[in-house]
Amino acid sequence: MAVTPGKFNTFLMFKLPSAWLCGVRVRAISATSCTTTVTHRWINQNPFNTMFWAVQGMAAELSTGTMIIDQIRNSGHKISMLVAKNKASFTKKATGKITFVCKDGDKIEKAIRATLETGEGQTFWMQSVGTNKDGVVVSTFDFEWTVRVKN
Repeated sequence: MAVTPGKFNTFLMFKLPSAWLCGVRVRAISATSCTTTVTHRWINQNPFNTMFWAVQGMAAELSTGTMIIDQIRNSGHKISMLVAKNKASFTKKATGKITFVCKDGDKIEKAIRATLETGEGQTFWMQSVGTNKDGVVVSTFDFEWTVRVKN
């Protein structure tokens, strides 16, 4: 069955309701890239009338994790995934619609293959860049993911 943004958004509503309520949505997904969006609203703002950093983090993490979930499902194996570390930088106030794009999907297949061959956990970094409607970068998130075959 093909993965679609709609299926992931339904998954989001049931499994990550806080992200769904804050307006985080998957817009496009392929094996190598994923795009998510979130719009600044009352429910996801901070006291400075901009988007709360954690909401940006949810959208950024989803743009990386969605591809991992998809590739694990496609592998046919039971593999766990976890964020081990993350780094973020904020360069402009996040207002309006923010789009996060991750283009690091090629790293996932290598890590899954290595964990299946060795039985050892594998780590890899993925980056998601958030831009506003004018294409200006508002934040950049880096996530160190780990994948490991479940026993």
